[in-house]
Parts: sequence; C-alpha cells; structure tokens
Amino acid sequence: MRTPRPSSMIRAAFRACRPLGTAIGISLLVAACGGGGGGGSSGGFFFPAPPAGSNAPPDTDPPDNPPPAPVVPVLSCAELAGKSLPASAIGLPTQGATVTSATPVAAGDAGNPMGDYCRVRGTIQPVDPASQAIDFALNLPEKWNRKTIHFGGGGFDGVLIDGTETIRFGPAGKPAPLALGYATYGDDSGHQASSITDGRFAANDEQLANYGGLSLKKTRDVAQALVLARYGVKPKKAYFLGTSTGGRDALGYVQRWPLDYDGIIANEPALNYTGTRLSNVAVGRALYNNGGAGWMNVAKTLLVQKAAMQACDKLDGAADNIVSNVESCRQLNAPILASLRCSGGLDAGDTCLSDAQIATVRTIESPLEFTNYALANGVRRAGGYNLLEGALVAGPYTTRDLGTRKVPANPATSADANMYVTGDQWVKYFVTRIDSFDTLGFDPLDPAGYTARVAEVSALTDATNPDLAPFFAHGGRIIMLHGLADEVISPNSTIDYYRQLVATLGQAAVDESVRFYTVPGMGHGTGVFIPNWDSLAALEGWVEEGLAPATGVAVDAVAGTYGRTRPLCRFPSWPKYRGSGSVDAAVNYSCVTEVGDPLACPNLPAAATAYKGGNGFGEELSVQVDPATMAYTVTIDASLQRAAGTQRSGTLVAQGQCSYASAESGAVFSFSPGGVLLGGVNAPAGGGFTPLLAFQTTFENAATPTVFNPVANIFNAVGVQQGTGTAAAHASSVRLRNAGTFQYCRDPATGRFMAYDPSCTQTEKGYISYNAARNAFDLRTTSPTGGATTTGGTLAGSMVIGLVNGSAVPLHLVRESATNTGLRLLAPQQSLTAGAADGSYAMASVQGESREATVAGGAFNLGGAAAALSYDTPVPGVVQADAGRPGNFIFTHGVLGFVSASGTAAALELGARH
Repeated sequence: MRTPRPSSMIRAAFRACRPLGTAIGISLLVAACGGGGGGGSSGGFFFPAPPAGSNAPPDTDPPDNPPPAPVVPVLSCAELAGKSLPASAIGLPTQGATVTSATPVAAGDAGNPMGDYCRVRGTIQPVDPASQAIDFALNLPEKWNRKTIHFGGGGFDGVLIDGTETIRFGPAGKPAPLALGYATYGDDSGHQASSITDGRFAANDEQLANYGGLSLKKTRDVAQALVLARYGVKPKKAYFLGTSTGGRDALGYVQRWPLDYDGIIANEPALNYTGTRLSNVAVGRALYNNGGAGWMNVAKTLLVQKAAMQACDKLDGAADNIVSNVESCRQLNAPILASLRCSGGLDAGDTCLSDAQIATVRTIESPLEFTNYALANGVRRAGGYNLLEGALVAGPYTTRDLGTRKVPANPATSADANMYVTGDQWVKYFVTRIDSFDTLGFDPLDPAGYTARVAEVSALTDATNPDLAPFFAHGGRIIMLHGLADEVISPNSTIDYYRQLVATLGQAAVDESVRFYTVPGMGHGTGVFIPNWDSLAALEGWVEEGLAPATGVAVDAVAGTYGRTRPLCRFPSWPKYRGSGSVDAAVNYSCVTEVGDPLACPNLPAAATAYKGGNGFGEELSVQVDPATMAYTVTIDASLQRAAGTQRSGTLVAQGQCSYASAESGAVFSFSPGGVLLGGVNAPAGGGFTPLLAFQTTFENAATPTVFNPVANIFNAVGVQQGTGTAAAHASSVRLRNAGTFQYCRDPATGRFMAYDPSCTQTEKGYISYNAARNAFDLRTTSPTGGATTTGGTLAGSMVIGLVNGSAVPLHLVRESATNTGLRLLAPQQSLTAGAADGSYAMASVQGESREATVAGGAFNLGGAAAALSYDTPVPGVVQADAGRPGNFIFTHGVLGFVSASGTAAALELGARH
C-alpha cells in the first residue's frame, strides 16, 4: 500500500501560494510544514508522518513483499521551473533558493543513458553579498524508487556535481544510480572555479564555511523539499556517497547532522583535512628549502618506489607488484633507505639518494606530529604516506609527481610537486589570506602567529569527530574504503580516525555500524590495483535488510591487470596468498592480521652450518653460513676451472622472504624449507655469478656393501652444458639404479625428454661411488653401448644427492673437460598435478640473474613473463610453458628447475620455493 497522494492536493497547495510573488508555490508549502527533510528521521515534509497507532500504511514494505512499484510524479517537471524556497525552509542561514531550470530529459534523447528524468538546476543565495551562490543540481526520475543519493565533491570543489555519475569504484557496467531510479543531487560547494586546486575562494568567510560542509546541508534541505514537492511522499532512505573531499563531506555531514542520512560511503576520505594540508606544506619545505637540496626528480622517485617494491612485494606470499603486508614492510624502511644512499651522502646522480633527499623521503613517509597545538577534535597527528610501502607518487600508475624543478613558483603551479600545490593554496587563502605569502616559510609544527587561525580553519573543514553515536542510534551505517598506496590523502589518517572511533564508542558499536576496508596497491583513484565492487548494494543490504557486509571481492580495473581479484579485507587485515592456485584469484587469499618481522627467516639454521652442492659450471662446493653474523664462505671442493679450496666470503644482508643480498655480483641467497639453499657465486671467469644449489643434509653411502635403494628412481633431468663461451640446454630422463649405476635417455627426434626406456639410443651410462673426503659421489661414465657396470670408466664429474625432508634431490655436476661442464637437476618421472608446485620462487639463472617466479595452477610467471602451463607434457613430471616463456620445468620437494625450449637461447634457472 501507499499513502494517498492526490495530485489535486499538491496543485491546490501551489495555487494557494501563488499570490505571494517571488516566494511562490514550494516556498509557502515548505515553510508551512517546517522546512526540508529527507531520509532518516528528520522531519519537516509536505505531508507529516502519521501519528503512532494510526491506520496509515507503514513507511517500509515487509521484508517478504516483492519490490514496490516505482513512484511516479504528482507534479510535472515544468511545474518546478522558476520556483523558490525561502530562507526559513533551509536549515542554515541563506537568502533562499531558486530553481533556475527544470528540463524534462527523455530516455531516447541523444547521449542520455539515464532514462526519463527531470533535470533541475538552481542556486542558493548567500547571506554575504560578496560571497558566490551555491549552484546545485537535482535529478528526479519519472520512475522513482523512493531513495535519494547525495554526491560529495572533490579537491577544492568549485565544479558542479550534477548527480549523473556512476558509483565510484563500482562494478563495471552497472548503470548510474539515476538510471536505476534514485533521485540524485550535488552542488559546487558555494563557489565556481575552473580548477579543483584553486583555493582563492577561501578568502571569503562564507565560501570557506560552505566548502567546509555548510553547502551540503543547504543543498540537502532544498533537494529534499523539491523531491517531496514532485512526488508527494518523502524518501524511504537517503544515502550520501563521496570520494576524497567527497568522502570528507559524507563523514562530516553525519557528524554534524546525524539524522539526515541512513547510510554513507566514504572512499579515500580527506577527513583530517587540515592535517593533510599541513603535511603538504611539510613535504614542500623538505623538497624546496635549502636551495632544493631535497628535491627528487622522477628518476630518483622511481628508484625509491622500485626499491620498496622489490623489498616488500613478496611479503604477502605473492609476487604481484602489490604490497599487501604494509606494516611488515614498514619495518624495512631503514635498510631500504640505506641501500639507496649515495656514497658520502652527497648527490651523485639518479642511481642513489643524497642525505637531503633521504630526509625528503622520510618526511613524506612519516606522520606529522603536532606537539605544540591541536587541531579540531583534539587531533595531534597527520598520517604519512606509504612511499616505502608501495605508494606511487610518480610513474605510469599515477598522474602526479614531485614536480620538474628545484625552485617552485609563488604561487606553486603544476610544474611543482602536486602535494605542495594544494598546501600552498591552503596557506595563502585558508590561513594567511595573503596571496603572495611564501609558504616555504610557514612551519606546520609551529605556525606561530597563525596557530589560532589554523585551529579555526580545522574546526570549519575537518571531519574528525569520533562521536557518531547519534548517527548509529537511528540505524546509520558507514562503509569506508581507503587505498593503502594513496599518494594524495594519507590512509594512515583514516586509520587513525577509525581507531579513535573504536576508542570513543567501543569495538562492538563500531563493528555494528562501520565497515572499513583497506586496499593494498590502490592509490588515489590510481595505483596498481583499483577495486571495482558494488558498495552501494552492500550499503543498501545493510541498511534495508540488516545484511552486514563481510569480506567482499574486488575486481581490478587497471588496464594491464584487468579482471584479477582480491578479497576486500576489513582493517586491520590484509590479503595473504595461501601458497597455491592462481595469484590473480581472490579465492586463493586469506584476510589475515599477522604482522611479522619481514627480516626474520624460519629457514635459517640454528647454528653455523655447512651446505653441500654445486654450481652452473659443474663445480662441487660447500657453503658455510653463520646465522649469528650472516657471514658466509663458499669453498670450491672440486672444479676444472679453479683450484680446490678456492674461497669466496661475505656477509648476507636481509631483504625479506628469507632472501639475502650477497657479495657475489648480484646473487641473492634464499633459504627454503627442508634445508635448501639457492644462491650464486662469482663465476670462474667472465664476471657475473653462476647459480648454486646446496643442501643442509645429503645422502651418504660409506657402508659396505653400498646401498642406493633409498634414492634409486627414474627421474627427469634439466640442466645446462657449458663450453667455451657457449651453453646448451639439457633435458632428458635418467634412471639411478640400486647398485649406483645410471643411464640417461633422450628422445631421438627432439633430443630432449622422453619416457625412460633402457633400450634408448641417445644415451649416457655410468655409475657413482661415495667419496667420504668430499661428502659427495664421484661420477664416472662408461660405454654407452655396454651393460651396467660399477668398475672402470672415466671420471666425469660428481653427484650431490640432497635430502629435503628425507626425500632425494640429486644434483649431477658435469666436469667432462675444461670446455664441457655443467649442472643437471633431477626430479622423479611421475605424474605432477596442477597445484603441487604452486608458490613463489626465488630464481637464479646461468645468465647471472636473480629474479622471482610464481606457479599458480595453469599459470607461470618468470621474471615478469607470463605463460600458460601444460602438466605431464611431454612426459610425466614435466610441465610445459607456452610461448609466453617457452620451456619446461621439473619440480621436486620445493626445488624447481626451468630449461628453455629447443631453438631458444640456452637457459637454465634454478628455483627454491619461499
């Protein structure tokens, strides 16, 4: 049922009002009924709510009813044109409002996807004749769903929010709310400007107060009165949606007028507005004072961002160019900056940072603590930006940077740091009101004679009041979302506000009424991950049906990674990769709250330990690691290129994820479960490093008679054969028998993998015998046409059989001659199912490269090159990668060996799973 809305009652009321001249129609009607109203429980509509106990129909349908039919207008669009509202109909001081146009828009009109609606435009006149009017927009659909949406602004506003936009960060393809039947409205905050970074309007008190939030209340009262006038019934629900300044608008509104809205969405809200602007100034001073010594060009900024990503990307378990474990990453600030410092601290070009530039990074990164004064609501801190935790302030994923010059203009322009431009405008027009003021001389921590003014402006513009009890008391609900890589509005200020909410109202009350989601990789509408999700549907389900949002799924809108998904985790949790399945699928992540020491490695030995293994040139070696000092020594035990006993020593420097920088020409040492060590050692000649693989525990066979049963098996092998300046990829099958004899087989057509066949024609034969002095097996080759034998033969290398959690991982070290050496990794020739090898890997290649790889079901990514996988191809236990990264890999007990496809440049890469 619906409350009767006879159009004759509305028109009669208008006719009764017409003799009043300029205050016609709506003016008298609204004034007579107590002013504007909206959703929630604030009153004052054309038709008062029925008294308690009456037989009037309920305002909301029972939950088991079908969706109600849309409400149709009782006034035509044309009847709204030219109407006025008196100042008494608006809840804050004005000189009244006027509808300047009311235009019917048809569904079939060119360029209109919104359906049939009435486009209303108008003005709200200021009290101060020197102030500009508020321009407002209101859209009234012909088929109304009895809900309204107020859209907030952005930046310094000055541009009309016309209410036709889609949901910010909403699902792709979902129509705008207006097209779905919502009445929508917005304004320009009470001034008109060509740029949302133009702060000159704030030199006028009324314009500044309007921007601080008063225009929102004025616009809401006018819009709700016009909604009621057109449809004859009040909205069932009223919502406020805002992003950035608009997010501040949404929160500030319900802090001041808690009964006007039923639910709000505040995306990346600029709630600590004054703190943000003070932080902008602090960054500008770090960049530009002292002759611009702290300024960083784009190259240096990208250098910082790259170092942070390399250090922290894997802390969430996935190498996906997203820093999700932000707080663990924060613990790496010091080593990241130390790695970037120029020798002596003086600027030495784009490959390092001077001490002054490091100080700038710290200023951007660190919170601004106000010890000498407080902002509105007792706030004494502005959050820093997560520059060392994945935020991007320059480069292809943002439209912003730190400017193109060391000396800024006065006033600052787009050639200067984006952060400083808005801070400069704020100091000039919000605070000092001196348009030539030198903002670099303004100290955010001690504004001196402007301290009281800063506090006054803060009270006008900030949305930091944590007492939302009145809003919650009438069922108000809030969804907040903030990107952890936001480069414009600090997510840490939003986190501070959330914590203050909890401290003020208690966790239970906040959990009942607030959902706060933080999104790794998301900048200010920018970044490497931009979430698409239906926040409006989530809010409506919560407000209207009592269905509290849980962990949602966000779809990435970034062009290069479009369609990948992540769970939308509630603060303080973050999405951690579970270790298997596609890294692009939300189902393979869990929202966790753990924050560990990113430099700690559970796979390090408890005491000084020796590892045994070999390298890409077939050299047998030992690696001694002391976890107390992280000192290491690589000792060559057997080689055809250098003398046995040759040593390389250095100190390992933690990089996180059990990976450590070394002194071996860029080689990264990685410690994996089961006592596996992947790393590198300087090559015997030619520079660079050659990869090494070593094991904490190895198979021994010193007893008599010798027994190989525990390690005997049929294997696949991948490797490299290196000559004088050349290298050839190796792929084959091999059987290691109980007596210690072996036989390699290669397919006669491809020269690569085949199902092991003792009658194979392309074959190598030999045997191994234990050498206790070196803790390895000497390897001798015998006639390829003869039978298996354990006597005679030619010494052609050695074999180290690692035991990883008790399972054999053989490593064949080829040393046939000084010009024919290499390495082969063996893994069982048995079916390998998708998922068994899933995870993130540290990789080391024979080209002297350290990089990352991920395996996720049918997807493979090696060093940024993606490929699809086919398992058990061409034989069981071998995985084939397609043209994205052509080749094959084998896997055994956390160790991976990748070999390039035939016809490509020879490549062998060894990997250890994190």
